[in-house]
Amino acid sequence: MVQQIVSDAPIVQFTNCRILRSHQLQREDLWVRDGKILNPEKLFFDEKGSADIQLDCKDSIITPGFIDVQINGGFGVDFSLATDDFKSGIDLVSQKILSHGVTSFCPTLVTSPPSVYHQVLPQISIRNGGVHGAGILGAHLEGPFISKEKKGAHPEHCLRTFEAGAFQDLLATYGSLDCVRIVTLAPEMKRSSEVIQELTKRGICVSLGHSVANLSQAEEAVQHGATFITHLFNAMLPFHHRDPGIVGLLTSDKIPAGRRVFYGMISDGIHTNPAALRIAHRAHPKGLVLVTDAIAGMGLAPGRHTLGQQVVEIDGLNTYIAGCSVETALEAASLHPAQLLGIEHKKGTLNYDSDA
Repeated sequence: MVQQIVSDAPIVQFTNCRILRSHQLQREDLWVRDGKILNPEKLFFDEKGSADIQLDCKDSIITPGFIDVQINGGFGVDFSLATDDFKSGIDLVSQKILSHGVTSFCPTLVTSPPSVYHQVLPQISIRNGGVHGAGILGAHLEGPFISKEKKGAHPEHCLRTFEAGAFQDLLATYGSLDCVRIVTLAPEMKRSSEVIQELTKRGICVSLGHSVANLSQAEEAVQHGATFITHLFNAMLPFHHRDPGIVGLLTSDKIPAGRRVFYGMISDGIHTNPAALRIAHRAHPKGLVLVTDAIAGMGLAPGRHTLGQQVVEIDGLNTYIAGCSVETALEAASLHPAQLLGIEHKKGTLNYDSDA
């Protein structure tokens, strides 16, 4: 008989709490050991174990850790700036966002010169979270293969195309894809289908954004493997009844069977009017992924801060939660981003054996 090795790490029992499980808030205790959620039945009957530490949560909600797939920096750190102390900067953000409930994130680089990607990307390493800070799931590269008309705050002189060499152009620009998890691009660009296929073949999530694509171009991108929309409604053609553009993917009948398109939303009441957020959510509730799209100024006083190659003025910060259930909002910040990245078996839920 094979003896199962049992960790001797302390068992923590969270009591007097409501936990988000199976899409509902349930009044149950939560058991955790060594960063994993325990099945109490196995603990009692197989291991004859009990809690080493009991924590009274005083009727608080326990939710899976939030996953932010679009965060450009924070607390004075800009992920799109190649600095000598880049690693200590990413460590600082990783540590500070824990207190906001974020336990995993994708450091996001806005459109930058190739030299920045070549310097910064080798310094991003995928790692698990812990008391030291939130885990790093890989980089999100937002640009430079985006539309000039919808560049938003991205510097126009750094925009690029992959018309000449397709995927080889992209590789030359980024230098390495080892730590890359998401790439945002404009699907109307020539040879984008080849690039999307090459990226998805490597397990990299392709997101559509900063784009003037019509609906058929967006549908073609999804058929080639794209699964995400970067900050829905922002930096894309507005919804039009004759051609709804990328927004139309939320109700398109041309999405391949078994595929779900997710969409990021900046729910601050400014980037997206709450009514628009509600329309998107009611049209496609299971695709909503809340993102902060935070910049270096997050956590700092109003004033001038950087966003990659640009300087931006911050004048007050707002957050807004649309009129939906608590469970829905929590899953949009945890379960849905985990599903988008294909890691829902270990993150985004409070299921047994998931990461705590």
